Amino acid sequence: MSSQNPSLGDLLNSTKAVDADDAGAGAKLSEKLRDIKLSDEEKIVAQNAAAQDLAYIDLSSFPINNEAIASIPKETAEELAAVCFLNIGDEIRLGVVEQNDKTKELAYQLGERFHANVRVYLISKQSLQIAIKIYDRIPKVKKVERGLKIEEDSLKNFRKAIKSFADIQGLLDGANITEMVDLLIAVAIFANASDFHIEAGKEKIQVRFRIDGVLDDVAEINTGLLKRLLDRIKLLAGLKINISDAPQDGKFSIKTEEFGEIDVRVSTIPTNFGESVVMRLLMSSKTDIKLPTLGLRDFDFKILNQQIGRPNGMILVTGPTGSGKTTTLYAVLLELNKPKVKIITLEDPIEYQVSGINQSQVDPTKNYSFASGLRSILRQDPDIIMIGEIRDLETAETAINASLTGHLLLSTVHTNSAAGAVPRLLSMDVKPFLLAPALNLIIAQRLVRVLCDKCKEKVKIDSGMLTRVQDIISEIPDSNTDKPQVENLVFYGPKGCPECHNVGYKGRIGIFELIVVTDEMKKMINDGKATELDIVTAARKNGMTTMVQDGIMKAGQGLTSLEEVFRVIE
Repeated sequence: MSSQNPSLGDLLNSTKAVDADDAGAGAKLSEKLRDIKLSDEEKIVAQNAAAQDLAYIDLSSFPINNEAIASIPKETAEELAAVCFLNIGDEIRLGVVEQNDKTKELAYQLGERFHANVRVYLISKQSLQIAIKIYDRIPKVKKVERGLKIEEDSLKNFRKAIKSFADIQGLLDGANITEMVDLLIAVAIFANASDFHIEAGKEKIQVRFRIDGVLDDVAEINTGLLKRLLDRIKLLAGLKINISDAPQDGKFSIKTEEFGEIDVRVSTIPTNFGESVVMRLLMSSKTDIKLPTLGLRDFDFKILNQQIGRPNGMILVTGPTGSGKTTTLYAVLLELNKPKVKIITLEDPIEYQVSGINQSQVDPTKNYSFASGLRSILRQDPDIIMIGEIRDLETAETAINASLTGHLLLSTVHTNSAAGAVPRLLSMDVKPFLLAPALNLIIAQRLVRVLCDKCKEKVKIDSGMLTRVQDIISEIPDSNTDKPQVENLVFYGPKGCPECHNVGYKGRIGIFELIVVTDEMKKMINDGKATELDIVTAARKNGMTTMVQDGIMKAGQGLTSLEEVFRVIE
C-alpha cells in the first residue's frame, strides 16, 4: 500500500507554483499601481491644461506618423519638451509639457515655416516619452531641409515692384515676418549685394546692403519685430533661437531658377539694443569669372599668364579683407583647371564649389588647420595647391617647401602693397634662403566701383588734381607699354539713374600692382636686406605700375572716377 504523504519533489513543485502565482499577482498589482499613477498624472495634466485654457491630449494611443514627428528635430523636441504629433498641410498640432516663451516661439516658427495654423496641447511627460521613442523607430528620419526657395514668379514680382531702394519700405510695412525675410533676401540678390546687415538700434532696426563694397541704407523696421525677425533667420540658418547673449554662426541655402543655388553665411552678435545679424551671399554663378574680366591691363595680363604657366613656385595675392583676393585666386584656378592637372585647395571657408577641383575646409575644432591640412594635401600628389591664407610660420614654411618641390602654390597674405609681402613673411621668421627661390610673383589689389554706363558724365578736374594726376602718371616706367599720355585721358563722374539705383556706380573692377621676383630681388631677400622700398625700386625698373597708377589709367578710360580711386587707395 502506497503512502499518501507528499514527496519532497511534490512539495518543491507546489512551492514553485505558489511562488509563480504570487509573482504573477505581484506583477499585475505593480502594473495596476503604475496605471493608476499614470492615470492620476494624466488627470493632473488635464486639469492644468484647463486652468491655462489649453487643449489636452493623451498620446499613449494616438497614431503619430513619421512626417509629423519629423517636423521638429529630435534635439529640439528633447530640449524644449515638445513634439509635433499632427501635421496635415495647413493644420499642425504641437504637444508641450510646459507652455513657456520657448514653446510659444516654436509654435510660431512652425506656423511660419509650414504656413499652417498651429494649436498647442498640454501633454504629460509619459506622452512626451512615447512620442520621443518614435524618432528611434523610424529607420531614417528625413532631415528637415534648412533653406529657402524663392520662386521665379516672386523674383519677377519683386523686381517689377522695386525700382529703387525707396520702394522697399512700402512693401516691408505690409509684410509678415516670412514675407519680410524673403523680400529682403530677394532684393539683396538682384541688387548684387555681397552682404545683408540687420542692425538693432534704440528706436529702429536698420537694414543695409553692401553693394560694390559700400554699405547702403535700404530700409527701417519697427524694433518690436526684431525678435521674430531674428528667430526666422536663426531657424533658416540652424541657430539656437533661445540664445541671444552670445555670438552664433550658421548657414543655409537659397534655391532660385535664375541665380541657381546661393549659399548664405549667417553671423549674429549681441549688441546694446539686441542682436545684430550679417548674412553673406555667396553665389556659385560667380565662379564663371575669367582672367580677362578681372581688369588687368595688357602689360600685367601677360605677366600673370606667364607666371601661372610655370610648373612650380609661389604666387601670392595681397590686400585687406574685401579686396578681391579670393576672386583672383579662383579666376587663376579656373584657368588652370584641366583634365590632366590635379588641384587641391585648403580654404576657410569654401566660398564657391568648383567642379574638377578638390576643395577642403579647415576646422580648428578638429585640429585641422592650414598647416596640418597642407601637410596632408602634399601626400595627395597635387600639381597645384591653393591655400586660403598664410597666417603663421608653420603654414609659411610648409607652403615654401611645397613650392620648392615641384608644386605651383597660390595663397594670400594680408599686406597693403605687393612689396610688403616679403617683410611680412620675414617677420614670421621665414628663412630668407628658402623664401628667395620660392617666390615667383606677388600681386596687390583693390576693388573700385565701375561707373554706370547709362548715366556717367564727363567731368572737368581742377588744376590741383590735374597736377597730381600728371605727377603720378609720369612715374610709370617708359618700359611699361600701357603708359598713357595724360593729355589723352578723359575723366568721368557718377550721376545716378534707375539702372544703378541712383548710386552712379554698378559693379566693381580690380586695380593691381604686380611684382615679378627677379634674380636681383631674390639676392636681396637671400641677403636679408630686402626692405619694402628696395623691392619697389627694383620692381619699377621692370615696368611695375602701382595700384594708384593703375586706378588713374582706368579712370582715364572712363571705367571709374578719380574720386573712387583715391577713396580706395588713400
